Amino acid sequence: MSEIASSSTTKIKRLPEKARTDVKTLHAVLDAGIVAHVGVVDHGQPIVIPVGYARDHNTLLIHGSSASRLFKLLDSGAPACVTVTLLDGLVLARSLFESSINYRCVMVFGTATRLKGQAEVDALKVVTEHLVPGRWDDARQPTAKELKATMTLSLSLEESSVKISEGPPEDLDEDLESDAGKAIWAGHIPIFEQLGVPIPDQFVPNGTPIPDYMRTWKR
Repeated sequence: MSEIASSSTTKIKRLPEKARTDVKTLHAVLDAGIVAHVGVVDHGQPIVIPVGYARDHNTLLIHGSSASRLFKLLDSGAPACVTVTLLDGLVLARSLFESSINYRCVMVFGTATRLKGQAEVDALKVVTEHLVPGRWDDARQPTAKELKATMTLSLSLEESSVKISEGPPEDLDEDLESDAGKAIWAGHIPIFEQLGVPIPDQFVPNGTPIPDYMRTWKR
């Protein structure tokens, strides 16, 4: 499948020219993010909670506490909306109205499936390796008790939409042509994600080297 299936739920109506319909772009945006915001409705009250996630082929994986209200709702079959947004820059137009932000955003709709047994362990490895590549084999593996306290869910990417805003501002002709408009600086300010130098906690013995996978890792 090379194109995202369109439906009444996923069709982008506001600024449809910013929509992307290819699966490659959908995967690229998800692979570049770290945090997803998961929204459900509980007794008429919408709740949105940030979670770590990973993509496994055409499936989104999330995990959290098995005692979590959000995860209990998802496990019960509550419809969900999962959003991943990457902030790429601030767009400064000559008018405040035309100013905006550059972003890449994915929305995924559907119901989650709980993973158990080896499927859950495999999913947790995918999530770990997405967040910090190389960490799964370096850290202690989860125990049976820890797995019991964890709920891992999968959500198909079949019902998804992608929207991307990029480039410079789109000012009105009158602002571009007027003397007042020509005196205003306009453009965009890129925003980049950067990893800092790892800081060991107090229990790491002095002289312990930073693992290569962490020292050389770049996002």
